[in-house]
Amino acid sequence: MKPDLLLVEPMMEFIEERLDANYTVHRLYDESQKESLEAALPKIRAVATGGGTGISNEWIDKMPSLGVIAVNGVGTDRIDLAHARSRNIDVATTLGVLTDDVADLGIALMLGVLRQVASGDAYMRAGKWGKEAFPLGTSPKGKRLGILGLGQIGKAVGRRAEVFGMDVRFWNRSPITDTSWKSCASPVELAEDSDILCVIVAATAQTQNIVNADVLKALGPKGVLINIARGSVVDEDALLAALNDGTIAGAGLDVFVNEPNIRPEFYSAPNTLLLPHQGSATMETRIAMGELVLSNLEAHFAGKKPPTTVN
Repeated sequence: MKPDLLLVEPMMEFIEERLDANYTVHRLYDESQKESLEAALPKIRAVATGGGTGISNEWIDKMPSLGVIAVNGVGTDRIDLAHARSRNIDVATTLGVLTDDVADLGIALMLGVLRQVASGDAYMRAGKWGKEAFPLGTSPKGKRLGILGLGQIGKAVGRRAEVFGMDVRFWNRSPITDTSWKSCASPVELAEDSDILCVIVAATAQTQNIVNADVLKALGPKGVLINIARGSVVDEDALLAALNDGTIAGAGLDVFVNEPNIRPEFYSAPNTLLLPHQGSATMETRIAMGELVLSNLEAHFAGKKPPTTVN
């Protein structure tokens, strides 16, 4: 008998084929399986879900045999880790395999805002070249990059920024000793000492709206905000106000509160580059993430700790 597994959201086709080969897969998103899923809940032993979706305590408590939640992503903000631990349920992410692509996108957003890539494209498509002047952009060279949250992705962004001749500093919730970059005492102090503030902090109850009006004011009228973390870590009321009144110069955003149903005010915000949560969205990384989800599940059912279990 194959173990029963709950698949919360679709994955790549070949990953789902391997899940089907090794498990009895119950698809939460498939309405046609609703009745059979209810009957299967007591024997489901594993969950595979996305980082942005997670799984609620209500669903966890419906599965008394659940032993592992394999997350196709690095975010655990949609999973109550304390509750999972109280049930002896391992939560494993795809930490590590998406670091480079997310870091690359952070740099792409920064360059896109500084060099006005989106507005330049719109200017060209409107046939304005040769008819209207296009404003000068801003070089990253010599600029101060502040990294809010110096985990694996934050360090990868910092290394890339140095290639562009940028000066890196950071703030982190816990002490970091393996870097020579300048450490700032608070998010406000980091923003004051930065030209570009890149937000990569984990989303928790403690970091909700950590980028608030005070941080944005400290970043200043020439400052740029980049968010590749989660929408919840930025106060969107404060951000929209700061963009529209010139408190900051611009923003590059890959994540939003209540995505994909984002606030329509972002569509008209000046000097703002928007992406639909594409941090890890390359073919190569999504394949690697799927493979790690499979490996974490295989380890659990072999009686081992999944290799990327969250501590």
